[in-house]
Amino acid sequence: MNVPKHAHLWLPGYLRDQARRIARPAPTRRLWVAITDHYEPLAGNPLGTALSRVQTWQDLWPRIAEDAPRDANGQRPCFTCFYPQEEYQPEILDALAALCKTNTADVEIHIHHDHDTAATFQQKMADFRDCLYERHGLLRCQDGRIVFGFIHGNWALDNSRPDGRWCGVTGELQLLRDLGCYADFTMPSIPSPTQSRILNQIYWTTGDPTRPRGFDSGIEASLGGGVRGDLLMIPGPAGLRFRERWMPRIETGELAHYDPPTRARVDGWLALAPRIGEDIFLKLYGHSAREDNAGALLGTAAKPGALASMFRWIAEAAAEQNLELHWASAWQMYQAVRTLIDAPAGARG
Repeated sequence: MNVPKHAHLWLPGYLRDQARRIARPAPTRRLWVAITDHYEPLAGNPLGTALSRVQTWQDLWPRIAEDAPRDANGQRPCFTCFYPQEEYQPEILDALAALCKTNTADVEIHIHHDHDTAATFQQKMADFRDCLYERHGLLRCQDGRIVFGFIHGNWALDNSRPDGRWCGVTGELQLLRDLGCYADFTMPSIPSPTQSRILNQIYWTTGDPTRPRGFDSGIEASLGGGVRGDLLMIPGPAGLRFRERWMPRIETGELAHYDPPTRARVDGWLALAPRIGEDIFLKLYGHSAREDNAGALLGTAAKPGALASMFRWIAEAAAEQNLELHWASAWQMYQAVRTLIDAPAGARG
């Protein structure tokens, strides 16, 4: 078998995580599921194309969410759009804000940048954060300040590419924390060289802010453990998947036309997803504004979409494992995590 590219970064962490789960199996009671999408309707296209892409989601997504199995609280699935700062167009954000009013969508922050400095990054992020909140009624306040979830474009969080491209800001994790980022949802980024050495754990970063890749060291979030570092990382499932074909392939929780959800993948996600106490946190992602991915996930006139089946499969898997199911936005998943880590000493999951 050929070794996957940059496996030296993630394979040791994956094997350690697998060994730990086998050696210390733990009971599970609840499942939290969030879709954290790299939502990029412009991506170099005309504004009309972008608005048409958003309109497709406005037309089709609420119906899919309405028809999906309800969770333990009667809630429908939520689709969190991490929108790129550099693609800001007020018409697009107004349309997404309208979609959010259906209570099946939410908006957080995404960015693609290159050769930035701490000062330019802070200014871009602060201006975009404030604009989303003040002009479009998005994001939210906590403890008197605007807070947001974050995904780094091109995976290059904390200046993590070896060539220094697509970021430039060493110490980005601490800057994000200070700007009001409640959690980062970038990982996993396999097979990119930006992948963290920590897999399948929700954790607090503790890296040196004067060196890139501060997310390579951290303290795992634990029941009653409280805040233990700089920025909270909520990654998706990452590892090898051995079903569906002869040779294993990489699993990252991506939803795409070339790798749609299947029932076998759902089972694999639940086996890999991070846990705190008795709670499983399944974070999925995609690039779903594009027509090819939107068609595969939402469906077309000729073919039903994969999301409807995926929600049914997840609900079935949760029932089989006696898990209390919770559909969540990125923000709601973070709130569930904080409830656990802020629990009194001696509390159970």
